[in-house]
Amino acid sequence: MKTGLTKRHKDTVICFNEESNIIDVRTHNTDLQNRLSEFSEQYPDCCKLTDDDEHGGMLFEIFKGRLSFRLTAPYSEERRNSLSDYAKKHGINKGDEK
Repeated sequence: MKTGLTKRHKDTVICFNEESNIIDVRTHNTDLQNRLSEFSEQYPDCCKLTDDDEHGGMLFEIFKGRLSFRLTAPYSEERRNSLSDYAKKHGINKGDEK
Protein backbone atom coordinates (compact mmCIF):
# COMPACT_ATOMS: atom_id res chain seq x y z
CA MET A 1 0.00 0.00 0.00
CA LYS A 2 1.34 3.43 -0.96
CA THR A 3 1.02 5.76 1.99
CA GLY A 4 3.18 8.70 1.02
CA LEU A 5 5.34 7.99 4.06
CA THR A 6 9.01 7.09 3.85
CA LYS A 7 10.30 4.04 5.69
CA ARG A 8 11.89 6.43 8.17
CA HIS A 9 8.42 7.69 9.13
CA LYS A 10 6.80 4.23 9.36
CA ASP A 11 7.31 3.72 13.08
CA THR A 12 6.30 1.04 15.51
CA VAL A 13 5.53 2.57 18.89
CA ILE A 14 4.83 0.49 21.99
CA CYS A 15 3.43 2.48 24.92
CA PHE A 16 2.54 1.38 28.41
CA ASN A 17 2.79 2.61 31.96
CA GLU A 18 3.05 0.93 35.34
CA GLU A 19 -0.56 1.70 36.34
CA SER A 20 -2.50 0.41 33.34
CA ASN A 21 -2.71 -3.25 32.32
CA ILE A 22 -3.04 -2.25 28.63
CA ILE A 23 -0.24 -1.82 26.09
CA ASP A 24 -0.84 0.33 23.00
CA VAL A 25 0.98 -0.85 19.88
CA ARG A 26 0.87 1.51 16.90
CA THR A 27 2.65 0.12 13.87
CA HIS A 28 3.15 0.40 10.13
CA ASN A 29 5.01 -2.93 10.07
CA THR A 30 2.91 -5.28 7.93
CA ASP A 31 4.23 -8.48 9.52
CA LEU A 32 3.49 -7.20 13.02
CA GLN A 33 0.05 -5.95 11.92
CA ASN A 34 -0.75 -9.39 10.52
CA ARG A 35 0.44 -11.14 13.68
CA LEU A 36 -1.54 -8.80 15.94
CA SER A 37 -4.64 -9.02 13.74
CA GLU A 38 -4.55 -12.81 13.82
CA PHE A 39 -3.98 -12.78 17.58
CA SER A 40 -6.87 -10.34 18.10
CA GLU A 41 -9.18 -12.61 16.08
CA GLN A 42 -8.17 -15.66 18.10
CA TYR A 43 -8.16 -13.90 21.48
CA PRO A 44 -10.52 -10.90 21.33
CA ASP A 45 -10.58 -10.62 25.13
CA CYS A 46 -6.80 -10.05 25.19
CA CYS A 47 -6.16 -7.93 22.11
CA LYS A 48 -8.16 -5.67 19.82
CA LEU A 49 -7.62 -3.39 16.85
CA THR A 50 -8.70 0.07 17.97
CA ASP A 51 -7.65 2.27 15.05
CA ASP A 52 -6.72 2.00 11.37
CA ASP A 53 -5.41 5.39 10.29
CA GLU A 54 -5.97 4.70 6.55
CA HIS A 55 -2.30 5.59 5.94
CA GLY A 56 -0.94 2.12 6.65
CA GLY A 57 -0.83 2.43 10.45
CA MET A 58 -2.82 0.38 12.92
CA LEU A 59 -3.30 0.70 16.68
CA PHE A 60 -3.85 -2.33 18.86
CA GLU A 61 -4.61 -2.60 22.56
CA ILE A 62 -3.20 -5.71 24.19
CA PHE A 63 -3.07 -6.86 27.80
CA LYS A 64 0.39 -6.60 29.35
CA GLY A 65 0.74 -10.31 30.05
CA ARG A 66 0.32 -11.14 26.34
CA LEU A 67 3.28 -9.19 24.90
CA SER A 68 6.91 -9.91 25.68
CA PHE A 69 10.28 -8.51 24.73
CA ARG A 70 13.19 -10.83 24.15
CA LEU A 71 16.77 -9.69 24.38
CA THR A 72 19.36 -11.88 22.71
CA ALA A 73 23.06 -11.73 23.45
CA PRO A 74 25.41 -11.64 20.47
CA TYR A 75 26.88 -14.97 19.37
CA SER A 76 30.45 -15.74 20.34
CA GLU A 77 33.03 -15.98 17.55
CA GLU A 78 33.21 -19.72 18.19
CA ARG A 79 29.44 -20.13 17.78
CA ARG A 80 29.38 -17.98 14.60
CA ASN A 81 32.16 -20.10 13.09
CA SER A 82 30.39 -23.31 14.07
CA LEU A 83 27.12 -22.13 12.49
CA SER A 84 28.96 -20.97 9.39
CA ASP A 85 30.63 -24.36 9.01
CA TYR A 86 27.28 -26.10 9.46
CA ALA A 87 25.65 -23.90 6.81
CA LYS A 88 28.47 -24.49 4.34
CA LYS A 89 28.34 -28.25 4.95
CA HIS A 90 24.57 -28.35 4.35
CA GLY A 91 24.47 -25.93 1.40
CA ILE A 92 22.62 -23.15 3.24
CA ASN A 93 23.15 -19.69 1.75
CA LYS A 94 22.46 -16.37 3.47
CA GLY A 95 19.67 -15.41 1.01
CA ASP A 96 17.76 -18.70 1.39
CA GLU A 97 15.55 -17.68 4.35
CA LYS A 98 12.18 -18.13 2.62
